[in-house]
Amino acid sequence: MPTVAIAVVIVGGVVLLALAGSVLTHRRHPQLADGEHNDMVGVVLGIYGAIYGIILAFVVVTLWTQVQDADVVVRDEASSLAQLTWDSEVFPPSRRDRVHAAVGAYAHKVVDVQWPLMRTGTPQYSVAQREMRELFAALQTYEPRTERERAFYREAIDDLNEVVAQRRARMAIAGQELPGLLKTLVYGGALAFIPLTFLYGINSRRVQLLFVGSVAALIGFSLLLVVVLDHPFAGNISVDTTAYKVGPLAQFW
Repeated sequence: MPTVAIAVVIVGGVVLLALAGSVLTHRRHPQLADGEHNDMVGVVLGIYGAIYGIILAFVVVTLWTQVQDADVVVRDEASSLAQLTWDSEVFPPSRRDRVHAAVGAYAHKVVDVQWPLMRTGTPQYSVAQREMRELFAALQTYEPRTERERAFYREAIDDLNEVVAQRRARMAIAGQELPGLLKTLVYGGALAFIPLTFLYGINSRRVQLLFVGSVAALIGFSLLLVVVLDHPFAGNISVDTTAYKVGPLAQFW
């Protein structure tokens, strides 16, 4: 789903449910509007809000770090592919073209096939496996003849090994998600926090609804941020495929 649609569902849903809950609560218990228990409710809201805020901040920072790590991994993988492309320029034309063809095929498979799978959190190691074997075959079956070729051949091997390492790291990150305990604390905490606002008494119904709605909207946007950041390869706040299409790799597109 687009991020805008997710925002409408999460934020709008949380606000509507909170407003409906507040209306129903005050209809069944109109005495709450007197604010007799506001002191106690205010203390509870303050303590609960502080604890929930700390948990939410920890989760958001953790997820944002994960997005940054994913971006670094993708850039490193693409940089190694680009470097491999440059290193192979010293090889004979037939071998150079074979390496370039393998690099281009691998980049296309990652962007066109693997990326949609990573958006759904279901990366598959089998994708681009054949292209990876062709990359290794293009180097393993070649015997460099000059000292210059040997030097760049060693660099090309290092670049290819780095691609393998970053590929595994990328798919590992794509398959990660927020642990169940943290999900329970984030989403369960929101479900427990919002009803507490219903108990805060305000004589004006309009002001009461504004108070409840604003708190619900803040929590809704926080939950939206958690949902979006929990998928580093999907949505507007995500890692894209630009790194595989610039520099030396641009020739393959």
